[in-house]
Amino acid sequence: MQFLAGHQPPYDLTYDDIFLVPNRTEVTSRFDVDLSTSDGTGTTIPIVVANMTAVAGRRMAETVARRGGIVVLPQDLPLEAASDTISFVKARSLVADTPVVLGPDHSVSEALALIHKRAHGAVVVVENDRPIGVVTESGCADVDRFARLRAVADTGFVTAPVDTSPREIFELLEARHAQLAVLLAADGTLAGVLTRTASVRTGIYDPAIDRSGKLRIAAAVGINGDVPAKAKALVDAGADVLVMDTAHGHQIKMLEALRSVADLRLGVPLVAGNVVSAEGTRDLAAAGADIIKVGVGPGAMCTTRMMTGVGRPQFSAVAECASAAKDLGVHIWADGGVRHPRDVALAIAAGASNVMIGSWFAGTYESPGDLRVDRDGNAYKESFGMASKRAVAARTATDNAFDRARKALFEEGISSSRMRLDPERPGVEDLIDHICSGVRSACTYAGARTLGELHDKAVLGVQSAAGFAEGRPLPSGW
Repeated sequence: MQFLAGHQPPYDLTYDDIFLVPNRTEVTSRFDVDLSTSDGTGTTIPIVVANMTAVAGRRMAETVARRGGIVVLPQDLPLEAASDTISFVKARSLVADTPVVLGPDHSVSEALALIHKRAHGAVVVVENDRPIGVVTESGCADVDRFARLRAVADTGFVTAPVDTSPREIFELLEARHAQLAVLLAADGTLAGVLTRTASVRTGIYDPAIDRSGKLRIAAAVGINGDVPAKAKALVDAGADVLVMDTAHGHQIKMLEALRSVADLRLGVPLVAGNVVSAEGTRDLAAAGADIIKVGVGPGAMCTTRMMTGVGRPQFSAVAECASAAKDLGVHIWADGGVRHPRDVALAIAAGASNVMIGSWFAGTYESPGDLRVDRDGNAYKESFGMASKRAVAARTATDNAFDRARKALFEEGISSSRMRLDPERPGVEDLIDHICSGVRSACTYAGARTLGELHDKAVLGVQSAAGFAEGRPLPSGW
């Protein structure tokens, strides 16, 4: 990475301050770009879903890993629940999506309550483990909510053996003018579903898989309590990456906890953070971190900078920490401040191996929250910061009343924010397409075939607010 002559100011920069200069390139197609990372996490796209309760659940973990990213389970998740989620994700297909399943005697209202838990927008009606119909939202229009699903299910749905190639399924769906195929095991039982778009995505993305060929998943731990015991339990349960997470990662308590976990030699990449300086990066690396998480205050749900004045503009934080990490043979995750695909590309240009995304993914079908509709008919989900009143209340539920009241005085972050589902990109896979398309294009402009080459070849300039505004498309209606 280098700046244009005269373009490195004596102050820190955010992503909005930066532009990427096009280079001479021999990369003729976006599909010639390899988006896989080299930090040992096994991701084939540079996307890590942040360990936020409103974002990182089993549906998100399954879906993102199938497209090559990885989800970090929140540290507040009880160990039993974390183990169940890890087992669930490990048991998922690398190709087929997990369907929403109900019986023929369930009601239309029950189907409508569950149908948007998955982006494929269908409920498979199953009897004796065999699919007998498919219910969609449109099929429930103007139907009594107490009607049984056997009365409204489409029985002429498309089926295919589970080992049918995605291309064949796409062609079958095209011929039938259908959107979704129900996949069957050899004995005729339900094995999964696949949409036309999903069948195309299988030829674009490689899933993030472990040595056993199962989907990858990460898990977070805090720095309080018996940290080594919980860390070992999560790895024993199957976690592929361990993230040690606290808002201020450059502190003695983190360094001590990190050393105690590193000494266990658990055999998985160990991530620690958050920091924003070269010194913090060096200290965490010396304590045993393989990957350093960078970012204080740039998150959409975070109020740290307004409450405390503490933090650092994210591009400069990532660039400085990545430079220090490279000298030490460790890696950087850029955590926060990502609002556009360009921000992901710029974080990688600054030296990040992966980019963490949180609130941006909260407004998707796959996030854990319930889908709601406002008075104007816009679908949304609620999100909240992990230092907010809502998160602190969950984290301190086992404390006594006095301690809970004391900790409540020091809450930061937004407790409730409506994250609208983009009608054009309501599923997390839609956003992944959007992000990866931008990163691939950035690589072609920079003349890079890999993410490492993007960092090496990136030529950056600094722009004014007017320069950033010039690059934004006009809103519709102009």
